[in-house]
Amino acid sequence: MSESNRREPASPGPDEVVTLIVKHRVKAGFEVPYAAWLRNIVKVAAQNVGHLGVDVVRGKNAGLDTYTCVLRFCSTEAMQRWLDSPQRQELVDEAAPMLADGDQTEINPVNEFWFSPQAEASTPPPRWKQAVVTLLVILPHTLLVPLLWGPLLRLNALLSNYVVATFLITLTIVLSVVYIFMPMATRLFAPWLSPATLHEEP
Repeated sequence: MSESNRREPASPGPDEVVTLIVKHRVKAGFEVPYAAWLRNIVKVAAQNVGHLGVDVVRGKNAGLDTYTCVLRFCSTEAMQRWLDSPQRQELVDEAAPMLADGDQTEINPVNEFWFSPQAEASTPPPRWKQAVVTLLVILPHTLLVPLLWGPLLRLNALLSNYVVATFLITLTIVLSVVYIFMPMATRLFAPWLSPATLHEEP
């Protein structure tokens, strides 16, 4: 992940989850050694403090195998430690002869990609599959969250106000879906959403 290819937008706050996207296009004939290298660097990255997980999407570009790796970190500092680590630099140098376009990285101050990263190297799942998974996640929330909030909302006149109650219920659903259940669902349904998706977790 060389400095010349790194693109850094404005840094998020220290407590935000940040996403590092790494794109590789593998030269013909290097598919097997690259796959072994990728498994190794995923294991090494997982040992770093603040690393939250990684998803790998495999595709094709101009006849070459392409890999888009989405690494998640608990903070900008944790991500930067990985970017600057000697272990990473050594592994990137090792992979350089296998890559057609070098090591391409992009930093995003977002918490999760729900389905697949928007990248030239990957094809997002069909919209109907995205809709099915989204429905499976959101429907139980719309049924259960109002029931869970109900007793608390009735304790206070302000909380029982329609606008306030709706805000609290909606906020609970959004946070739960974005931070917990949608990432879990996309990992669970990854083979169905995209047969080319390889998922790795620490």
